[in-house]
Amino acid sequence: MADQIKKPLLKKIPEFFAQVRQEMRKVTWPSGKETRVTTIVVFIFAIIAAGYFMIVDQIIYRLLNLIIG
Repeated sequence: MADQIKKPLLKKIPEFFAQVRQEMRKVTWPSGKETRVTTIVVFIFAIIAAGYFMIVDQIIYRLLNLIIG
């Protein structure tokens, strides 16, 4: 640990990128199909959430209009 603190920055940079490459090899990337399905689910959820918030917003707006006049 003490060795890494005393090393100059120019020696730390290559070590950092070597560690990044090593970690990237461990990553399990999703398949194209998994990516498409997940993207579709996110879009559907976003549309549902937008509709829900639009309805709630209209209800609150009308209630406030009724109360305030």
